[in-house]
Amino acid sequence: MASFFPRSTFRTISAFSKAAPWCKSPVSAPLAQPLVRRFLSTAQEQPRLRLGATAPNFKALTTQGEIDFHQWIGDSWAILFSHPADFTPVCTTELGAFAKLKDEFEKRGVKMIGLSANDIGSHGEWIKDINEVTGSNVQFPIIADADRKVAWLYDMIDESELVNLAEKGIAFTIRSVFIIDPAKKIRLTMSYPASTGRNSAEVLRVIDSLQTADKKGIATPINWQVGEDVIVPPSVSTEDAKKKFGEVRELKPYLRYTKY
Repeated sequence: MASFFPRSTFRTISAFSKAAPWCKSPVSAPLAQPLVRRFLSTAQEQPRLRLGATAPNFKALTTQGEIDFHQWIGDSWAILFSHPADFTPVCTTELGAFAKLKDEFEKRGVKMIGLSANDIGSHGEWIKDINEVTGSNVQFPIIADADRKVAWLYDMIDESELVNLAEKGIAFTIRSVFIIDPAKKIRLTMSYPASTGRNSAEVLRVIDSLQTADKKGIATPINWQVGEDVIVPPSVSTEDAKKKFGEVRELKPYLRYTKY
């Protein structure tokens, strides 16, 4: 049975000593110098990452070399997902789950890239643990963000960490997911508390919904899955919808279903 205990050769992370139990990493590679206040000085400096906004570009070192984020995305869709730290339990299960969905994301033209607030050396050792524990094969790059520059750029910093930055010395990174389309526009954001692991199947479902909506000009109802009926948008008349889709099932003038 695979061991869940991290390697003893990595030194203790004192920066996380006050973090919640599920995010404490008893051992890990050394962290970079604390994020200084020049990155966190005023609220006005915080990027506004609204849906439809262009995803901020950046250059960073990853487990697959240095990248320019927009160039790396190219003509694909992309998923950027952040993690508080290497060698932490919830993060380990998450990366393994996403790695197992590699083929499904590739079918949809989606690239995955992770981010964790440690250096490259730590990432490389952590990937070995992820593969061992989850039976996966992590092949997507993981950004080294020990200085929290990308975390700050994408608003991945916990509010309490900003308030207590002087005391703790380094900002804690939350779990966030960004779905970005080929035009480099942010199409979805999700943020999770440190105690809650994400649902990789839901991320895949959202990709299906967004891509279907873009191609077919429809909307999708709650819990929608590929192959189920879709919704005719209010901007399309019933007459035009019948011409485009064929049968339209009208429950209310504003709620109409069709097949695609």
